[in-house]
Order: sequence, then C-alpha cells, then structure tokens
Amino acid sequence: MREKLVLVGNGMAGVRTLEELLKIAPDKYDITVFGAEPYGNYNRILLSPVLAGEKTIDDIMLNDEQWYKDNNISLIAGKEVTEIDRIKRKVYATAGVAAEYDRLLLATGSNPFIIPVPGNDLAGVISFRDINDVNSMLDSAKTYKHAVVIGGGLLGLEAANGLMKQGMHVTVVHLHNTLMERQLDSVAGSMLQKSLEDRGLKFLMASSTEAILGDSRVKGVRFKDGLEIATDLVVMAVGIRPNKTLAEKAGLYCERGVIVNDTMQTYDPRIYSVGECVQHRGVAYGLVAPLFEQAKVCANHLARLGYSRYEGSVTSTKLKVTGIDLFSAGDFLGDQDCENIVMKDAARGVYKRIVVKNNRIKGAVLYGDTVDGAWYFQLLRDQTDVSDFRQQLMFGQAHLGDSGHGGQNAAAVMSDDMEVCGCNGVCKGEITKAITSKGLFTLDDVRAHTKASSSCGSCTGLVEQILASTLGGDYSVASHVKPLCKCTEHTHDEVQTAIKQQKLTSIRSVMDYMDWKSPDGCASCRPALNYYLIAFWPEQAQDDPQSRFINERAHANIQKDGTFSVVPRMWGGVTTPNELRAIADVYEKFKLKEMKVTGGQRIDLFGAKKHDLPAIWADLNSAGMVSGHAYGKALRTVKTCVGKEWCRFGTQDSTALGIELERVTWGSWMPHKFKMAVSGCPRNCAEATIKDFGVVCVDSGYELHVGGNGGVKVRATDLLCKVSSEADVIEYCAAYTQLYRENAHYLERTAPWLERVGLSYVKQQIVENSENRKELHKRFMMSQQYSQKDPWAERATEGVQQHEFTPLKQVI
Repeated sequence: MREKLVLVGNGMAGVRTLEELLKIAPDKYDITVFGAEPYGNYNRILLSPVLAGEKTIDDIMLNDEQWYKDNNISLIAGKEVTEIDRIKRKVYATAGVAAEYDRLLLATGSNPFIIPVPGNDLAGVISFRDINDVNSMLDSAKTYKHAVVIGGGLLGLEAANGLMKQGMHVTVVHLHNTLMERQLDSVAGSMLQKSLEDRGLKFLMASSTEAILGDSRVKGVRFKDGLEIATDLVVMAVGIRPNKTLAEKAGLYCERGVIVNDTMQTYDPRIYSVGECVQHRGVAYGLVAPLFEQAKVCANHLARLGYSRYEGSVTSTKLKVTGIDLFSAGDFLGDQDCENIVMKDAARGVYKRIVVKNNRIKGAVLYGDTVDGAWYFQLLRDQTDVSDFRQQLMFGQAHLGDSGHGGQNAAAVMSDDMEVCGCNGVCKGEITKAITSKGLFTLDDVRAHTKASSSCGSCTGLVEQILASTLGGDYSVASHVKPLCKCTEHTHDEVQTAIKQQKLTSIRSVMDYMDWKSPDGCASCRPALNYYLIAFWPEQAQDDPQSRFINERAHANIQKDGTFSVVPRMWGGVTTPNELRAIADVYEKFKLKEMKVTGGQRIDLFGAKKHDLPAIWADLNSAGMVSGHAYGKALRTVKTCVGKEWCRFGTQDSTALGIELERVTWGSWMPHKFKMAVSGCPRNCAEATIKDFGVVCVDSGYELHVGGNGGVKVRATDLLCKVSSEADVIEYCAAYTQLYRENAHYLERTAPWLERVGLSYVKQQIVENSENRKELHKRFMMSQQYSQKDPWAERATEGVQQHEFTPLKQVI
C-alpha cells in the first residue's frame, strides 16, 4: 500500500522536493499538492522579466498542470490550507477541501513585509511577490504614471526597472545610504545607483516613510523629514518574513520560521518542511541554492533512505540587476583586522573588493565584471592561503593565463552562437535554451543537461554569468564542498582520508565502509576510487581495469572513427635508427593511416584497429620500445633540449638528466596526466616552465619549477627551489610527484591543485622538511616497483586482459 504524502505550498522548494523524491522513490507515495494560487509551479525569480514585458506567465511555468497528471499527483490549485489536524493526520483547505496524510510537507514560503504605517491598506499599495502582484502593477501602469517603490534591495530595483519599462516615472525610496546593502558595499552601491539614475530612475536615500497618503486610493507618500511626493502606486519591497502561520496554528515549534533539524523534520516527526518558511540552525534562507539543497535532503528522508543531512549553507550571490552583473560573498565589509584589496575602473563600470585576513579571503564584492566570482568563492570556502599569488589576486584567474575560455567576453554581450565551453563545443544559445525550457537553476543542472563547464571547468564563470543573466536575478551558489559523485555524500578528501586511515584496499571495502548509495558506483567514482587505492596501497590494492576509462583499458587512445593511436615511449625524446625502422615497419604491416611527431618529442601512429593492438605492441617491444602512456592519467613525457653536449648555450647535460627522470618516473599512475621537461639553459627551449615539473639548468645547478600547464589554460610554473646536483633533482622530483599523487583529487591537474593548496604548503612539505621529502621519495620509489611493468608487453606476450582485444563473433 502506498503511503499518502501531502504537500502544502506549490512553490519552487516544495515541488523540487517532489521531483527529487520521484527520482529515487517514484512508487512510494500517493501525492496531493495544495497551492493557494490557481497555477502550476512557476519560477518566481522570473517575475521581473514578466513585469518588464520580456516574458509571459507561460514562459516562466516550471511544472504545468500536465506535469502533475503525468506523475499521478493530485493538484488542488487555488485552495489555501487553513488547518492541520495532527492527531487525525488531516489538512483542511478553503471551500471544504480536505486530505489525509501519512507524511506532510510544509513549503508555505514567505510573506512580503508590509511596513506598519498609516495608509498601508489603501488601494494602489501592493507588494511584489506573486503573479497577482505583477498583474496589479501591469494594470496600474496602463492607467497611472507615477510610482514609488519602497525598498532598494534586489526586488525593489527589479520592480522599479519593470515599472519604468512600462512607461511609469519611478522613485525608489531606501532606508539606508547604500542600495542592496546586504550584497554591496558603499562604493558598489553608489556605482549601481548612478547607473540606474542614468537610465531614468530617481532615488531618495536614507529616507524613512511616515505615512501613505490618500482616501480610498494612494495619492502620495510622506517621509519623517516632512517631504511629501505624489504617486499613483506604491510597491513595498522591503523584505520577506517566513510564512509560519499555519505551522504555529498547528502547534509546531516556530521561532523566526518553522524549526527543522538536519533531516528537514519539524518537531512532529511526520511533518517535514523546506524553503523560505524554514528556520534551520537559527538561519532562514531566501536564495534558491540552499532551498534546493534542503529539497534533496528532505526527499532522501521521505524515501526512507536516511543517509543525507542538511548542515546549512554559506552562499555566494550572483545577480543580474537591470542588466548589471553583481557578485558578493562572505564578509565583504570586514573589520579593523582585515585588509582590503580594491580595484576600481569607473569608466568601464568595474569595481572589485577582496577582503583578506591572515592571507585568506573573508569576503568579496564584484561589480560589472563578475566572471571570477566562482573562483573567489572557492578560495573563500576552502580558506586557501593566497599569499603566493596575492599580487595577481585582483586579476582573477587571468594570472593562470587564458586562451579565451575564462570569460574574456562578458556573457551579456555574447551572441547565441558564440562558444562558451570549448571542451564540449557548447554555445551560449544552447545554455540559455536549456535554462529556460528545462527550468534549470544551478551550475550542476546546466552541466548535466549541456555538459558546459563539466570538463576543464575554465568556463565556469561564464556559465554562471549566463545563469544569472537568464534567471534575471536571484542566482546563488551554496558553499558546501561537493561530494565525490552522486553515489556518496563524502568528498574526495574524506574518501582519501578513510582509505589511508582505515587501510581500505578494495573498491568494495571503501563502498561498504562509507555507506555508498549505489552498490556498484558509477563512471565518476569507480575510476577515482581505483586510483586512490593503488596510490595509497600499491602493494595490497589490485588495479581494476573495469574501473578505468576506455583509453586506459585499451592502453591506446581511441579516435573519432573508432580506431586507436599508438605512441611508443622515446626516452627524453631521443630515438635510434632501429626504433624508427620498427615504427615504419609497424606502420606498413598494419596499414596504419598516419604518422605524426608529437609536441612531446615522440611519434604517434594513427588508425590502428583494436584487435591489432597486441600484435603492434609485440613488434614495438621487439625493438625495445615500451608504452608511452599517452592515453593515461600518468607520466606522459619528459621533453628535453640537447643541452651542453651539442648546444653552445647549454650549461648542463639536460638530455641525459631528462632520460634519467623519465626512467625513474615512467609508469606511475597520477590523478591526471603529468608532463615534465628539462631545459639546458635559461633560454628554456624544452618549455620547462609550462610543465607539471620542469627543470631549468643554470651554471650553478638546477632550478626546479612546478605547477605549469599548457593547453586550454596556460599557466607558468612557480619556482620551487634550486638544487646543485642531478641526484637532488631526482629526489625532489619524486617527492613532489608523490605529494601530488597522495593529496590531489582525481582528475585535478597540478596547476589547480597548486592553486588550491598553495605553493607555501608544497615548500613546507618538500623544501623545508628534508625528512618528509626523503620519506615521500621513498614511498614513490616503492610504488614504482609495482607500476613499472610495461602494459603493452603484459598484453602482447602474457595474454593479460586478452578479452579486451578479442572481437565478438559476428553472426551472419
């Protein structure tokens, strides 16, 4: 028998809970939904574009009446629930409608705050909260010309802008000296005010309303300083209050809002609550991201899974106010112990303020250029030490370098056919269409539906700008650290710690110990777990080929036509006539399609059929060549120049050192691909300063560089230290590599890893602590005993994983 679930409140938070519930337990409940408005569930964030005439009601509908029918949900629209009988487990609504429940979900939202002044009940005094309010404003704009908006926050400014676009003369009245004081400091607020004044809005700042004037309908507003202004319409947008009336009447414990625990239960275990009506750990939330987190947790417990908890949110806010991009997070005002790093370009309409305390970001305000908001927020959330790149902090991620994917063009001025995500070929138009047609609200939603920002992540800022622009305002990001994947609530760090401390040596043992939601995991967590296990326990853990991507299973790179490319290793970029003959023979024998010299000083053979790979490898092995791991999350290449043996500028034997480095490190599995280089002099012909680990030879020894990156996002290396011998180079390289292997998240390159942990941390672990460095070196060399087995030879001569290369029998 299905249980009965009743939802009171047909808004975004409540219906999102139902959507999450239907994903994980579609047959558990017979569901009834009560909504006070005669509509389906619509996007309140987009009421502003409706007021401005840019969208219609149908455009902002998230779940129309057909959706409820398709999901066998009984929608009782236009009926407000007035009473809850907790003993009989029954709710009563207007017009005599009633429904029984086994579980009750309260999502009654919030009510607009109406300031308690004389005249606040006159005709023409309205709030800005629902479709009815928008219709009232649109009707007034057809007849009247003057409007006063009380409240200079987001809603007030959006209402003022919409009424102005409808042809009204609008004055915004604000109690404070700064617009949107909860999101902006005084400088950004002043810039916003000037921009809006230039567009035609008028402002009365630091003004307190004393009375609303009129007989039956509003005619004016009087302020406490004696000023009076005439108006035909007053819009109150001074804030919201949790709607707890129904809950209090039912005897549920309430303070500012309905009190809930970390499972979104009220003091009555049969009654749950989510959304703006809720108070959790003393906080009531009004932004979308926390409410949707609550919805996910609540659905988990309604489905009786019982493993998810809501522990609160610290949010960043990215807004699009009348076409102007704004971002704020954390304590952006600071105190006397904080430092302010400020950049202002009034002519361009750009302002940035980063509040720093003890070299860690405490808050940020961005005006006009918000593309780096996500990056600042991550630094704030992770409490990253920014001292190593503080001088470039105001330039955002531009100090990493940028090939155009990091927000060079503001989202607002991009045309629909301009590419946003280069990794997945996603244009702006695809993203905006998905947001509006599928009702997307979060970055994860956009990634799931379009793949934008799901690969390298460098376009995240642009995608968030597009979200804020398309949603028309209230776009927020919660600060919780994301879990490894949807199969678990645990983060990468928590999983790594458990594997290390509990000595877990198999994927099954990790999943059992950490209560994995999915019994077999997924394509995101299995490769990560497999890597963490062999990184921490190379002696005990067994590599699981089925938990690797296709390239690593086949030990070759799959191409767009389904064939594979083969790259044999050339130590330090040096080869011999015998190796070249073997490569040429393989090319002709197996009728390959193309041969190309790579940027890593090797030769790539294209067009190999999968079933031919073991035979190709056998021929290359016969010439003494092993896998180049060009397909793997592993050491790829060690690029070298000819050094002092041939070059008149060379200071050291860079070629020999590069070959030695490659022979020490080849075969090592990493969180991501790993490239090295050795340049024989500061002219740096081997491009060592854009590698994961680079060596630049100088007369007195060797400069060691770390954290470089080419490709989509170019990042120059940081200087780790200088050493005097080749033996030191090997030791430091092995220690750095092992520190990266043990600490980075799976699929995290050294460049973002170094940004996350800080160069100072790496120096402390390796340069300043010789004992720890030697221990890291020792662990790396030990792990290499199990890694330096040529996978080509194993498969070509020993028959390992032979099924991977055996075609299925064709039935004719």
